[in-house]
Amino acid sequence: MTRRPGHLGRCLVAGLVALLPLGGAVAGLWWLEDTLSGSWRKVIGFYVPGLGLLLALVVTYLVGLFVTTVVGRWLWRRADRVLEGVPLLGAFYQSLKEVLGYDSGRTRFFRAVVLVPSDGGHELGFVTGELDTAVGPRVLVFVPGAPNPTNGRLVVAEAGQLVATDLQPAAALRGLVSMG
Repeated sequence: MTRRPGHLGRCLVAGLVALLPLGGAVAGLWWLEDTLSGSWRKVIGFYVPGLGLLLALVVTYLVGLFVTTVVGRWLWRRADRVLEGVPLLGAFYQSLKEVLGYDSGRTRFFRAVVLVPSDGGHELGFVTGELDTAVGPRVLVFVPGAPNPTNGRLVVAEAGQLVATDLQPAAALRGLVSMG
């Protein structure tokens, strides 16, 4: 009987992780439609279903068209730097870019991806820093949990115990969030 709740819990969490992006997308589209159509609904007095989404698609296309020009790319980089400089929003914005892989050239939080030995196998770990101790230098490694990568533990290990990988942190995070 002890395996049943573990199996049930694992499946419920895995289902939740699988449905969250879909639910988020549906809720986001619903909110976007309501927000965009709400701006003219009070003025015009009628509602055309889907017009808000159509407007959002047109705006998205126009932004894409703008940022693919030389001037647009230059302005977008400037806006990007301004957003990164805003105290609380900047950290969130930069973290989101790193997790989504838009800023794969820079590694803000994780310096490298390594394999950490564990019970006859290895676990995926992200190097976050180094630490000087009385017994010598150590590496700080965040080992994320599964299926929720925000849960995890911080491991202090000797560099010789870790196995280096050629994975970029952004790619490893994307794989971890999508569970493979």
